[in-house]
This record gives sequence, C-alpha cells and structure tokens, in this order.
Amino acid sequence: MKITMFKSKLHQMAVTEANLMYEGSITIDEDLLDAANLLPYEKVQVLNITNGSRIETYTIPGERGSRVCCLNGAAARLTQVGDRIIVISYAEMPPEEARNHKPRVVIVDENNDPTKVLDSTEPATSFDLKSGLVDNTLVEEEQ
Repeated sequence: MKITMFKSKLHQMAVTEANLMYEGSITIDEDLLDAANLLPYEKVQVLNITNGSRIETYTIPGERGSRVCCLNGAAARLTQVGDRIIVISYAEMPPEEARNHKPRVVIVDENNDPTKVLDSTEPATSFDLKSGLVDNTLVEEEQ
C-alpha cells in the first residue's frame, strides 16, 4: 500500500503574470523550482490565497533569477497579477517511508525571493493582508 504525502511547496508566491493564450501550466523561476525540490512538468496544486481557487496543473521552468510566477491557459482566468498563491506537490510512498518523510517548504517574500526553507509547516501567528506574508518581522516593519 502507498499513501500520498505532502512533498514540497512554494508558500506565498506572488503571481507576476497571467497568460490566457498559453496552452496551460504554471511557469516558475527554475531557481525556485530547485529550492522547493520541484521538477519541470511535475504535477502541482495551485492554491490561491487571495480568492480561494484551487487548480491542478504542471510546472514549466522559467528563466533563472527572474522570480517569474505565471499562470497559463485556463488557470489565468482564476488568477490575477499580484494574487498570493501556494504551489504544492505530493508524493506516493509506503507508510514506513512516510513516517520519516520531511516536506520541503520554501517561503518567499513579496518579490518571490526565498526567505526561509523549512522541513515542516508552522502555524501562523499573524498575517499581513497587504502582502499576504506570514512573517512577523515584516509585518512589524511595515506598521
């Protein structure tokens, strides 16, 4: 038996583009894919924090260092530039492996620059609605 586990995610990405005319997928800076242990063409869920939509698609590598996050095709109808999203992947594994599995969590800032890399998720203690970030120091600095 195999179970599906949370493998990795890019947390709080800012959507930089939406391209309705592309055939589909999400284009993400290849540096960010690497940081989150995501492969090109890997199936992902895209959870839109701004409007609550959830879609499944696959990744396409974007230019390294560009910090691009572009929803393509039909997904572009559910997302606007500036929306905050979570890109998450899952992996199937036997329960024995799952018990010791640690996910890769990459938290990014408002420019999609990685600020933290974690091996678990943490509950939010505060939330900045303007930026969508869950970083207490950033929230305090903006006040």
